[in-house]
Amino acid sequence: MASTTTSGTSAAPRRASLTDPGYQAFVILRTGFTVAPILFGLDKFANLLVDWPAYLAPWINDIVPGSAQAAMYAVGVIEIVAGVVVGVAPRFGGWLVAGWLAGIIVDLLTIPDYYDIALRDFGLLLGAVALARLAQHYHGARS
Repeated sequence: MASTTTSGTSAAPRRASLTDPGYQAFVILRTGFTVAPILFGLDKFANLLVDWPAYLAPWINDIVPGSAQAAMYAVGVIEIVAGVVVGVAPRFGGWLVAGWLAGIIVDLLTIPDYYDIALRDFGLLLGAVALARLAQHYHGARS
C-alpha cells in the first residue's frame, strides 16, 4: 500500500481558481484598487497629475483647517491607507474605498463643471462594491 502525503497548500486548487473568471475579476479589481489609491494618494503631495486643490469644493475648504493643499495632504494619506487596506483586507477595503468615493462624489457634485468626474467616480464606486462582494465570496480561497 502506497502512502501519500498532502500539504495544506496544493497547487491544483490555486491553478483552478486562476481559471475562474470571477476570481480573475477579483484579482484585477483588488490590484487596481490597491495600486490606484496609493499612486493618487502619493500624487496629492506632488501635484504632478493635476492641481488637486482645485477639486476641493469651496464649502469643504471653508470647514477644514488650513489650506486646500493641506487638506489634499490629508486626503493623500487617507488614499494611501485605503489602498493598503484593499491589498491586505479587500473585504473591508472595498467598502472603505466605496465610502471614500461616495464622499468624493458629494464634493464633486457641488463644484460646477465637475459632474463628468463625479459620474466616473460613481463607476469606480460600483467597482469597489463589486470588489468587496467578490472578496467576500473568495475569502479564504487562496489559503
